[in-house]
Amino acid sequence: MKQKIIEAYESLAERYNALIDHKPHNAYYDRPNTLSLIPEMKGQHILDAACGPGKYAEIFLDNGAIVTGFDISPRMVELAIERNKGNGTFFVHDLSTPLPQLQDASFDLIICALALHYVEDWGPTLKEFYRILKPGGYLVISIEHPFFEFTYFQSTRYFETEPVMCTWKGFGKPVDIHSFRRPLEACIMPLLINGFQLDTLLEPKPVEKFKELDPKHYRELNEFPAFMCLRAKKPTFTL
Repeated sequence: MKQKIIEAYESLAERYNALIDHKPHNAYYDRPNTLSLIPEMKGQHILDAACGPGKYAEIFLDNGAIVTGFDISPRMVELAIERNKGNGTFFVHDLSTPLPQLQDASFDLIICALALHYVEDWGPTLKEFYRILKPGGYLVISIEHPFFEFTYFQSTRYFETEPVMCTWKGFGKPVDIHSFRRPLEACIMPLLINGFQLDTLLEPKPVEKFKELDPKHYRELNEFPAFMCLRAKKPTFTL
């Protein structure tokens, strides 16, 4: 499945990058809500985990942050470097594997937007996030809402983490996207088990600009969420 995910993102990288600034689900649903959970940018050391073409990184850099980003797709990393004109540090890396190149307690904030559903077991990833996050630092993630996914994929096994596939048609030619659907418990408990304190759970609504571009989905997203945003904190002390 991992190779299929890489191939999918390599194939849509150019079109994804071209649309990311204004594509409604990204620009007027995920980003404004996820960014609302970020307490401070200026002067902060931020890790953009699964950075894609570097749009979040661009926002952080424009607001005075020191940014490191990585993505599993080599082309996405190239686009992130191009978008940010040599600012920030970007490298190719698999979200599900350790980050030995990053030091303990070296980041004030980690953001992982719409990517953890590509990882079957969150445990190792969250352990690494905890290790490289400073005490008192925040982890902000956005994911596909577990209730939405259960309905969308017509699952009959809510309590399991299961592989699923959908076809994206909004980036040129159709692309099959493989990921993992999981229950709400499997979105929350790995954070707590790995030492984080859950700070905020946000079931987002689209901003008004979304309505101008896609009134149908604007109405639907105001009735039922497709995404979920979480903010967790690394405690400043250990028991």
